[in-house]
Amino acid sequence: MPDQYSRTRLLLGQEGLHKLRASRVILFGLGGVGGYTAEALARAGIGAIDLVDDDTINPTNLNRQLLALHSTVGLSKVEAARARIADIDPGIVVTTHETFYLPETADQFDFTQYDYVIDAIDTVTGKLQLIARAKETGVPVISCMGTGNKLDATAFRVADISKTSGCALARIMRKECSKRGIKGVKVVYSPELPTDAQSDETLEPQREGSSRRSTPGSVSFVPAVAGLIMAGEVIKDLCQVEGKYD
Repeated sequence: MPDQYSRTRLLLGQEGLHKLRASRVILFGLGGVGGYTAEALARAGIGAIDLVDDDTINPTNLNRQLLALHSTVGLSKVEAARARIADIDPGIVVTTHETFYLPETADQFDFTQYDYVIDAIDTVTGKLQLIARAKETGVPVISCMGTGNKLDATAFRVADISKTSGCALARIMRKECSKRGIKGVKVVYSPELPTDAQSDETLEPQREGSSRRSTPGSVSFVPAVAGLIMAGEVIKDLCQVEGKYD
């Protein structure tokens, strides 16, 4: 009798589905990228997902974030994601952390509990901290680089951080990882040069510690693609599906 994972089973097999169901991942960030990552992980049948974000949904999110609907404006992103995942598969164990990840809050998380760490946040200090912690504990980690002010969704690549180019955030992360002796970090990035964004004084200021000097422009399809690529890499790695990246 067909079930909701019948079509997935054709590609990953029953063993692959068992591996996903037995896995626990932690996702940092539920914005334009992370929302789509959470969606794809849930629809693939990941057994347990920890969601980390301290933000609430606001009207400026409606143009690009999966969790953002007029009915969800004002809700916390982690609770909106929890409800959505429960509607996709009530059997998935969802743990929410309404927290902004920085070195000051890093001790709230024990990475040894997870099979994969997924970074979809935009603060350099937070990204470096969680990558370092994942490396220290030997847990696989994937990190998303910049998606703002970009329009070519076909340009995204999966690569080691040391082999990235054309992305300002990746350049900073590459330098800082090298200084700290951090190697072998899988990232999703785009070499597309950013488009000049027009100014809009109505937009909220950037969060302290953000890699952005000003609020970037963003559209519906670019961060979505990056988020789905991130989820795809996690799913294939957990299922031990052969693949490669530059």
